[in-house]
Amino acid sequence: MIFNAEKFRANLTDRLSRQYGKDLSQANMHDLYDAVAASVMETTVMPNWMKTRKVYDAEPTRHVYYLSAEFLMGRALSNNLINTQIKDEVVKVLNDINVNLDLVEDEEPDAGLGNGGLGRLAACFLDSLATLSYPAVGYGIRYEYGMFEQHIEDGYQVEYPDNWLKHRDPWEIKRSDLAVTVRFGGHIAYGKSPDGHDRFYIADAEEVTATPYDMPIVGYGNNTVNTLRLWQASSPNGFDLQLFNDMQYNRAVEKQNSAENVSRVLYPNDNGPSGKALRLKQQYFFTSASLQDMLHRFVNLYGTDFKKFPQLHVIQLNDTHPVVAIPEMMRLLMDEYGLGWDDSWDVVTKSFAYTNHTILAEALEKWPIDIFQGLLPRIYQIVEEINRRFSIELRAKFPGDYNKQNRMSIIRNGKIHMASLAIHAGFSVNGVAELHTKILKEQELKDWAELYPAKFNNKTNGVTQRRWLLCSNPELADFITKRIGHGWETELSKLKELEKYLDDDASLQELADIKARNKEKLAEYLKHSQNEFLDPESIFDVQVKRLHEYKRQLLNVLHIMYLYNRIIEDPTYNPPARTFIFGAKAASGYRRAKSIIKLINTVAEKVNNDRRVRGKLRVVFVENYRVSVAEKIYPAADISEQISTAGKEASGTSNMKFMLNGALTLGTLDGANIEIAEEAGKDNCFIFGLTADEIAKIEAEHSYNPQKYLDRNPLLEKVVEQLVDGTYDPTRQIFKELHDSLVYGVEGQRPDVYYLLADFDDYVRAQEEVAAAYSDKKAWARKALINIANAGKFSSDRTIEEYVADIWKLKKTVIE
Repeated sequence: MIFNAEKFRANLTDRLSRQYGKDLSQANMHDLYDAVAASVMETTVMPNWMKTRKVYDAEPTRHVYYLSAEFLMGRALSNNLINTQIKDEVVKVLNDINVNLDLVEDEEPDAGLGNGGLGRLAACFLDSLATLSYPAVGYGIRYEYGMFEQHIEDGYQVEYPDNWLKHRDPWEIKRSDLAVTVRFGGHIAYGKSPDGHDRFYIADAEEVTATPYDMPIVGYGNNTVNTLRLWQASSPNGFDLQLFNDMQYNRAVEKQNSAENVSRVLYPNDNGPSGKALRLKQQYFFTSASLQDMLHRFVNLYGTDFKKFPQLHVIQLNDTHPVVAIPEMMRLLMDEYGLGWDDSWDVVTKSFAYTNHTILAEALEKWPIDIFQGLLPRIYQIVEEINRRFSIELRAKFPGDYNKQNRMSIIRNGKIHMASLAIHAGFSVNGVAELHTKILKEQELKDWAELYPAKFNNKTNGVTQRRWLLCSNPELADFITKRIGHGWETELSKLKELEKYLDDDASLQELADIKARNKEKLAEYLKHSQNEFLDPESIFDVQVKRLHEYKRQLLNVLHIMYLYNRIIEDPTYNPPARTFIFGAKAASGYRRAKSIIKLINTVAEKVNNDRRVRGKLRVVFVENYRVSVAEKIYPAADISEQISTAGKEASGTSNMKFMLNGALTLGTLDGANIEIAEEAGKDNCFIFGLTADEIAKIEAEHSYNPQKYLDRNPLLEKVVEQLVDGTYDPTRQIFKELHDSLVYGVEGQRPDVYYLLADFDDYVRAQEEVAAAYSDKKAWARKALINIANAGKFSSDRTIEEYVADIWKLKKTVIE
């Protein structure tokens, strides 16, 4: 992209004057951030964004529309400077006016639009689509307060609003002209359309206005700027002046508050009916608005021949959250545009594709009929009809097999099963790692894979090297470019060329020095942000990801307790110094996950204040883990903890980011860990634990007895008992549920559902291998370089090209 330094500087000073009434000498750091971001937007991004839209509108172009409840974008300024390739020029302009870009970048809040791997994957995919010149639009919700800002108080997670929109966002454009209306509740009415046809419509519904805010998605090194369109909810008649004048102030804004709640928070607590209803409202809100938007654009550009719609649109459903789009599309085509059922169904079944992101049954959304029908009466009527027609097919296909017919019914046992709806209506169903797809086809979705074998395919996840290496680890990026040249930024498989330096002592030493400096930077950051003091000479053993029992942060902390006991009790035991680093948010209603956070912080307090282990063991919980913090953690990690129960993690993407930054994987053969081990070689990872097949066999035989593992390992038994014997909690109650979940089982579950005790001894063995390997610094650097050199498969560019070839069938549209 063309950069004009003079124009940029003039725009910057003009922006300060217009927006804040200040000149450079008066501006504070946030003023400068806003002015720099706005200037990059106006002088460099916006012209190409407008040009991209014009090219897309000028010729019929097949787009992918990516519907996702989350887009974990991270900070935009640093990423956009990298992708527009103007960072050096901007740094020079800012240096000339005595402004430090690093300090400016730190003023930008992380966009509160996602939480975990699902949202980060969506962000990586948008980056890759733009970089590869494919027409794409992301659709989601503009959450006012994100998920939450996590504080740790007395060791507990406490949630505060994530007020990321406290100041204006210079990267978004409000498009009030494209607002649409979404309706909830009411009742189904029947009447005539203006052209005399019989039509259903909703009467007495709550109306919510969906207003789009557009964010640019900048491709790397090209002129493509795609769009992320996020919807904000408001009420068209939310303020009742009469009630206000009658001094009923709360009632006067009741409608407005109710409407705005829809886009207030990501993943509101859904432990009760009202929380479930709000989540469903959110999902219908953004899918309905997005489909209305697509259809309006289609009709404006191409008319009402909807047979052409699937030729120009492929709608990818990112997990089950947006699956309600399927019956909503039927409603729009039939009730708003006058198509019959068969023609509407033909459009739907050629337009929708579904990505499954989980093996956990509880994560496949199922909506109680009473909530669904009450909130979306017409949509429920359509789902019923889809299910009725499908049931006829099932009876013909499997006559007499009533169990199978019931298992596959979209509506069963009082609930609507959204994954079943997506698989039946979509033309493609993909898993996100080879093992994950295999388990879906052979176990969890076996009936469906047998019915629709051609629909099922695998697309192993990936991450964008632009953000997770080029942007977040510039020293390592320079190290790579110095040896193999440019090109890896868009073709990550070129990293393979680094293997010629595996026996080059100077390269290995330089790589080790880069890692050491990154560890020092992280230590410095945590000293200032949390008053934590880390030893950069120690092994940085890192587990950062969403807090869930299957990800087994609890196994990690049990091992830390074991290490602590052993160092104290065995004078001959002298392991290398280790710093265990955690970062995770637990869902607000997930009680047991919050207990694990409390345990990590309780163990940290005890260990970090015990002089007997000082210099040998330290535990750190990074507060409010987010993308901008992840960009500091990944480059500094020595060990990547990927220790989920085999067969439970769909893919994982933090494992890929760690590998790309030269951390060694300590993990189970789960998700994409298997493919990482295949690419890097098992000798360059630390693999442990039961395999998915071994666990499946145990579960089939009902033969698991956790007590066996406690009996054979007194050190493990001691650690588990310390959860309730007063060592870490004088009341002996705080961690009792965690203890009982391992030993006895709670809430109707069998004990140790995720096989922590079965895998513990092998985990200890793998950790001992880590300690031994780390003592040979040269050999460790060589393993790190092998991991980096073989990370090419795990680029989201490769994933996107596979989606394009097998599912989306897009054509590159080059913006001249």
